[in-house]
Amino acid sequence: MKDLVIDLEAEKNEILKRYRALLRASKSTLQKGDKRMIRKAFEMAVESHKDMRRKSGEPYIYHPIAVAQIAAEEIGLGTTSIVCALLHDVVEDTDVQLDDIEREFGKKVAKIIDGLTKISGVFDTNSSLQAENFRKMLLTLADDVRVILIKLADRLHNMRTMEFMPRDKQLKLSSETVYLYAPLAHRLGLYAIKSELEDLSMKYMEKDTYQLIKRKLNEKKTEREKFIRDFIEPLKRTLEGQGLHADVFGRPKSIHSIWNKMKKKSIPFEEVYDLFAIRIILDSPPESEKSDSWKAYSIVTDLYRPNPDRLRDWISSPKANGYESLHTTVMGPRGQWVEVQIRTTRMNEIAEKGFAAHWKYKESSTDSGLDQWVHKVRELLKNPDSNALDFIDDFKMNLFSDEIFIFTPKGALIQLPLNATALDFAFEIHTDVGASCIGAKVNHKLVPLNYKLQNGDQVEIITSGKQTPKEDWLNFVVTAKAKAKIKSALKEEKRKIAEDGKEILERKLKSLKITYNSDNLHKLSYYFKLLSTQDLFYNVAKGLIDIKDLREYQASEKIIENKPQDKIEAEQVQNLIKSIKAKDSDMLLIGEDMQKIDYKLANCCNPIPGDDVFGFITVSEGIKIHRTNCPNAAKLMANYGYRIVKARWTNQHELAFLTGLRIRGIDDVGLINKLTTVISNDFKVNMRSITVDSDNGIFEGSIMVYVNDTQHLEDLVKKLKQVRGVTSVDRFDSAVEKATVGSGEK
Repeated sequence: MKDLVIDLEAEKNEILKRYRALLRASKSTLQKGDKRMIRKAFEMAVESHKDMRRKSGEPYIYHPIAVAQIAAEEIGLGTTSIVCALLHDVVEDTDVQLDDIEREFGKKVAKIIDGLTKISGVFDTNSSLQAENFRKMLLTLADDVRVILIKLADRLHNMRTMEFMPRDKQLKLSSETVYLYAPLAHRLGLYAIKSELEDLSMKYMEKDTYQLIKRKLNEKKTEREKFIRDFIEPLKRTLEGQGLHADVFGRPKSIHSIWNKMKKKSIPFEEVYDLFAIRIILDSPPESEKSDSWKAYSIVTDLYRPNPDRLRDWISSPKANGYESLHTTVMGPRGQWVEVQIRTTRMNEIAEKGFAAHWKYKESSTDSGLDQWVHKVRELLKNPDSNALDFIDDFKMNLFSDEIFIFTPKGALIQLPLNATALDFAFEIHTDVGASCIGAKVNHKLVPLNYKLQNGDQVEIITSGKQTPKEDWLNFVVTAKAKAKIKSALKEEKRKIAEDGKEILERKLKSLKITYNSDNLHKLSYYFKLLSTQDLFYNVAKGLIDIKDLREYQASEKIIENKPQDKIEAEQVQNLIKSIKAKDSDMLLIGEDMQKIDYKLANCCNPIPGDDVFGFITVSEGIKIHRTNCPNAAKLMANYGYRIVKARWTNQHELAFLTGLRIRGIDDVGLINKLTTVISNDFKVNMRSITVDSDNGIFEGSIMVYVNDTQHLEDLVKKLKQVRGVTSVDRFDSAVEKATVGSGEK
């Protein structure tokens, strides 16, 4: 291979060109002396990164400049953030110390860079450390939201330039992005960035589907543009005629949201009608924003018939992230539903640039939803004993959910996530109210604690001094606050019970002549497969471990190492990782006879040869093979990146793998017979089970069949679609029955 010839002069010019573009992007926010500060940061970054290159071979400095450009142009941040973006990798990757930065640029910049440095290294020694990382990031969010915004800009640029990375890195970064960064961007009101992050993740995680939708969108582009022109023309004329100055245009939906719709409704691309939305952006002064928006709404609904169920008014009650807009769906001229979004220039800037724009208009808005949300994050982080992984799960749930608006008996408005229950509302008011809640009155009617609230409900909470939080409450509350408070109350109760158990166990061990010491307590915990000595005391107090069990322990002559269960598990995982990574190749080949490592195929997604897969190291079941687009993949890769092993199939045809097909169509005489003929005779495929449900001439069936690989499956699907009456055949992720698949032996 020829050596890469680097033209240093050309690179130097390119760096300056990019720097000038950055200055142009930040022009609107520059104050006196800011330009000098940016120049100083730029020079320090160039000097620090001068010998570093990215995976693509280009100078590393391109990355900090690009991150600063995104922060300035796409998020609308000011000088401090631009300086921090230019220097975000300096402390971590070079000899520059935090003190040097504080001396040159002041305390504020040093603090933000410290926050960025803390959250950037993804540790890979222990599962919860990655979650710990996310938690640190959120801690810094509570301090200075700019840390998160720069981190999002950093992640966006990394995702845009990821083609040179190895496949496993691409998958890991994409999973983290779709699992946590995209929801964060959504919550901070950065819709454009959120959509792009989701699309880029999908590009690597669902390659084929992404390319297919992209191709189909391009094919219909001209037709779509003509439709948008015809739809917009009369709208523009009428708006102008009524004295409303507006910008009206069509905006295509993101590939990820189209794919979501296809999955949710189980429809092919051709049946997704709202591939774009029409946006009306009004140029209105603050005092007439509301009336102008409703005026524009009445013009739209005069011209096109609206769907009465599809009006969303986020102008009267903005979303928690500050988003304001009117959305309606109307019937277009060609019998097709079209979504129309109406907002003003100010609202549009907040929708596009989220938090940064929200600060700009701060004076005009009272205590906004975003401030309340950051306050909630602070509250959550104060809970010292919550496990980091649980915390991320609870927190993530509250990132994406839509809000509902609930009223207190006195008419105060409280925002809660969709599907919130009466108990969530009680905890939202106060921890003590939640902990002692026994029921609620919704619109003056008595309801149980798990009653799901509807938008606009008025709720009164009923409490009792005798009530205490229960374990099953965790099954129906949805807010992170309620979950955290219930968990800590239960822990406290468990601790009290464990105190009693400690004394009981001490007496019992004395009667059995077993010395009561920490060594024996660890051995006992391990023997009863408990994670801690507290669990041991708790089980003794609850009567789950009695004298008979202790005698059995005494009799068992197992030599148990003095190690708690979690340490043993961690070691098993480490040894497994070592044994796999020590192999000649870092790729796990599935389906070879000589393969000595034991693996199982995951039931959640039933992978078959030809699927894009990865291996996940479990504690008790060796390696599990999952499809990269498995419903659980993003969570596994984002939280346990270090346990992921690259895997691919070898060519083999003698093995059969179980997979599920869902078939829909119009019921017809002998249809089942035709389907089973195709499956059994034409393809010589064995069926494991078939269930069919027919309702007024429409049938829906699911069939579990054994196939050799994806090609075999595609051929079978093609053939089944040709049967008269069948309208769709889809593979589904999880077996209806829990299918136990052989671990690869013949």
